[in-house]
Formats: sequence, C-alpha cells, structure tokens
Amino acid sequence: MSTVLAQIEACLNSRPILALTDDPDDVNALTPGHFLVGTALNAVPEPSLVEEPAGRLSRWQYLQQMRDHFWQRWSREYLHTLAARPKWWRTDAAPRIGDLCIMRSEQTPPGKWPLARITALHPGDDGEVRVVTMRTATTTLKRPVAKIVLLPTAASDAQDTRG
Repeated sequence: MSTVLAQIEACLNSRPILALTDDPDDVNALTPGHFLVGTALNAVPEPSLVEEPAGRLSRWQYLQQMRDHFWQRWSREYLHTLAARPKWWRTDAAPRIGDLCIMRSEQTPPGKWPLARITALHPGDDGEVRVVTMRTATTTLKRPVAKIVLLPTAASDAQDTRG
C-alpha cells in the first residue's frame, strides 16, 4: 500500500502549475516536484491496466491498476477545475500566442502532462478563437480550444490581484 501511496503522491506532485519561462521555445512547466527534488518528477511508462478484470491480475498489477484508476479520475477532475469557463459573468482570458497549455487526452499515462506552446490562433467568422496551432517538444498540432487548458501566467495573476 505504501508503494501505491507513493505513486499517487508522484501523480499529484507532477501536475503543472505555470510556465517555467516566457521563452516560446520552452515547453516546460513548474511543478510541485521542482520544490521537492529540484526537477520535474518522471515515471517509467507502463501499459494501463484499467480495463483488465481484477481477478486476472497479480498483486503488483492490482496495485498498478489502483494507481491507474486514481490517475484517470484525478487528472480528469483537475483539468476540469483549470478549464472552468464562465460564459456570462466575466470574460475569460482568450488564448494568446506563446501561452503554455496542457493538451486534454484520456490516453496520457500517470504523471505525464502533455504540454504545448500556442504558435497561431485561428479565429472564426465572429472573431472568437476556437482553434489554435501549438507546438509540443516533438511536433506541431492544430487543436480546438475546448481540448486545451491554459496554464496561468504571471500577467493573469497580476490582473486577478488588481481586479
């Protein structure tokens, strides 16, 4: 059980807080792991055991399945809190070129947060940005705004304290 709790702790401490730098070429984020060990926490990728029946698993695989269940639920709920977009009460911060964001995906392994920098905006006919082009460490993708979560920036934090 202590192994599962240590793995869950690593999942919690791997979450991105904000961009490490304003450099558009840097796709790294500050995490709680930076405060603990001085760098981001890394885990060895393993196949997901979420769909496997518990009766067919060894004890170790069962513990890994418990970790996978925690990761699946927590990462989805954590991203949901970051992506809150109230429609009528206040205007939400629109994505800007150079912003660091998390790509939403149900397939990411525990402790991995796919990060990307926005390189281009694609506004619709009404002027609202609904699609962005972004660059990861390895490729460039075009994704809808609903599938990304913007990380807070120093500028947005300053506006929150003033407003």
